[in-house]
Amino acid sequence: MIEIAVLGLLKEQPMHGYQLSQELAEQQGGLFKVSFGSLYPTLRRLDRDGAIERDASDRVTGRRKTVYRITPEGERLFLKWLEEPQDDQAEDTRFRMRVAFFRYLPPETRVRLLERRRQRLEERLAEVKAHLRDPGDDDDYQQALVEHARSATEADIAWLSGLIHRERATYDITAPVGDRRRASATLRRKEHSA
Repeated sequence: MIEIAVLGLLKEQPMHGYQLSQELAEQQGGLFKVSFGSLYPTLRRLDRDGAIERDASDRVTGRRKTVYRITPEGERLFLKWLEEPQDDQAEDTRFRMRVAFFRYLPPETRVRLLERRRQRLEERLAEVKAHLRDPGDDDDYQQALVEHARSATEADIAWLSGLIHRERATYDITAPVGDRRRASATLRRKEHSA
């Protein structure tokens, strides 16, 4: 997840490690903090993989700071990681990080990814509601936690629906109702021709 954020920020401008750390926190409105213990190993990995390059430059203070820049390989990986689905528990956090950089994707791709996420959340909501109908041996706190999950998931679905509606209206993207597969294929063709 941190790789997407680092590459996304380096797409905007070259930065040194401390700048990256500050920008990561700011980009997510303070919801995401990264320690230097995870940032620098990530930078080394991205450098080793050819996604970024380092440049040690002198500053006015006379101190040398390593400045990182994204490479063409990094650009390719960034777009690939931004679009790839994740099915693990970290997906909620990863999805928020990806949305922060959606501006780099074509509108059709954004709609497809938002719809895919909404579908996953609708599936999750169905499971949560089924559990609420038959709570088994849940105590009050477990039941309250499941109820909170229902509320949060419904809010996320409403938020995604609003984003999808806005994207469709702004960019005149239409999809035949009841024919999701064909609509999704149409969106992918538009992405490749853009």
